[in-house]
Formats: sequence, structure tokens, C-alpha cells
Amino acid sequence: MLSTAPTFDQLYQLFPDSPDRPGAVEVPADDVPEPYRTLLVHTHHMTVTVERYYGSAVDVRVLACERRGDEYARKILLALKDDTARVVQFGLVRINLGVCPEPVRDAIVEGKTPLGRVLIQHDMLRRIEPVAFLRVELSAAMAAWFGAPAGALTYGRIGVIFTGDRPAVEVLEILAPVG
Repeated sequence: MLSTAPTFDQLYQLFPDSPDRPGAVEVPADDVPEPYRTLLVHTHHMTVTVERYYGSAVDVRVLACERRGDEYARKILLALKDDTARVVQFGLVRINLGVCPEPVRDAIVEGKTPLGRVLIQHDMLRRIEPVAFLRVELSAAMAAWFGAPAGALTYGRIGVIFTGDRPAVEVLEILAPVG
């Protein structure tokens, strides 16, 4: 059952043996420095936001996924289409496929298109609500994906995507260090 206030721990429990789990502490939106504030403190899809920031479309890489009935979870990386070696975002999502029309469900499970783009392309009604902002200390595994040193600091957010009044997606989004 999806929540309207998921936590970092709850989302990481989707993949409990993850060696990539970073350290994270919640911070107020006002404490998120630029350019992270512009990238995170909004109610837009991160796919669109990172594409605008980097001036390139992004591709999704599914690292792991699980499905139990209508509940689908996945761990992903977003990499620039123009430079596929450059990973710009990590994500964990839990999706209630039961609120999605069949073409949306199929596209999500196929795992070839970033979630935000799937929802936008199918004009699926959505409202994005950030519920927490995070200061993140990268684990060695996550740092390697981003091409950054272990222990480097970055920022992320936890959010919920609604269809109507129902939570359809819980998401943890962690950005590659920028600056």
C-alpha cells in the first residue's frame, strides 16, 4: 500500500540488501543550496528538470525491479543520452500499477523510458508533491555510478506522485553531485 509520506528507510527497504545505500539526513527546503534547490524544490517531474539543466534527454537504466501484484518497485539510474557514461540521477520508486491504464503499465514495466516521460507522453493526470529533502553522503557504490569520490555530498528528495487523490508513485531521487 502506497503512502502519502514515504520515508528514506521505507523506500530503501524495497531493496534491503542494497550495497549502494548512502547516508542521508532530512533538511528543510531552505537549506538546500543552489543549484540543487532549483533541481529539487519544485512540483515537476525530475526527468524534465534534469533534461533542462543538462541540455540533454536522459535514458533510464533499471538496476533492479520487483513486482507483487499491482505493486511494482525499481531501482534506476538516469544517464544523459548525449553522454551515456554520465549518470545524473539515482532513483527508487514504488508504483501502484492498478491506477495506471494498460499502456502506461506496459511502458513502466518495460523499463526503457523514464517514468516521468511515460506519464507525460500518456497524459496521465498527475500531481507531484515533494515530502522531504535530503542531504546525501554518497556510498562507494553510488559514488562510482556518479564518477564522484565516496563520501561526496549531494542532495535528493522524496516525493509522491498522485493520480487524482490517490498516491500512484512513491519516489526517492538523488542527484549526481553538481557544481
